[in-house]
Amino acid sequence: MRGLSRSSLAEVEERFNAVAASADFARLADDLTAVADLLDREHGLRRNMSDPARPAAQKTQIARALLEGKVSEAALETVAAAVEAKWSRPRDLADALERFSVVASAAQAEADGRLDDVEDELFRFGRIVAANPDLRRTLSDPAAPAEGKRQLLASLLEGKVTPSSLRLITQLAVHPRGRSLERGLEEYSTLVAAQRQRLVAVVRSAVVLSDEQKQRLGAWLRTSYGRDVHLNVEVDPRVLGGFSVRIGDEVIDTTIAGRIEEVRRRLAG
Repeated sequence: MRGLSRSSLAEVEERFNAVAASADFARLADDLTAVADLLDREHGLRRNMSDPARPAAQKTQIARALLEGKVSEAALETVAAAVEAKWSRPRDLADALERFSVVASAAQAEADGRLDDVEDELFRFGRIVAANPDLRRTLSDPAAPAEGKRQLLASLLEGKVTPSSLRLITQLAVHPRGRSLERGLEEYSTLVAAQRQRLVAVVRSAVVLSDEQKQRLGAWLRTSYGRDVHLNVEVDPRVLGGFSVRIGDEVIDTTIAGRIEEVRRRLAG
């Protein structure tokens, strides 16, 4: 988000933090997801709720009339704060509610002492989807019934991943909001990592890294970026040797394959 929406997001976050402290995180996450989905489906409602020319009190009144008794008090207060705020684009309103639904799921995992597990599980499921075209096609099919996707994911993951991970993965499959599943998992991973104010690094290596190598790499990245870095390590024989690290849009490539490609580009130029 940029400009006006960024400052509005900070305002809503302040209200969210105040009401979420004593909330049922799981219900809060589900409620905010449901409201974001409602705004995505009902374009007229989304335009009205994000219209900067409409009085904030009027928008709040409409939101409360629609949602009171249907969502938790914490979700209702978060939605009220969001519709009172001003957004650069109508979509940013729903984006903000989705964002706080992910934060609520991350908060639940943190309360359970399983935040690291959620980061790892989102990354691993992304790799599973990338390697299984049939699964990817089924979960990404907009015509597939939402309940069918829920049941499929429950059969695959229930009892094998944290409840927070299952909720987030299901949320993406049922409400992709125009993203690929892999892209959504990356975005959610970044938001989960932000719960601890740390970065996410995707490391590609030709071989499995030892615990000592991971610790050294993590320490070097922490020194370089001034923040803790969570490592998602992917073994990929195509890199030939060395490793590459991607943090956001920045790539550090020490692989042999990367060096060969660089030589080819220079020769071609």
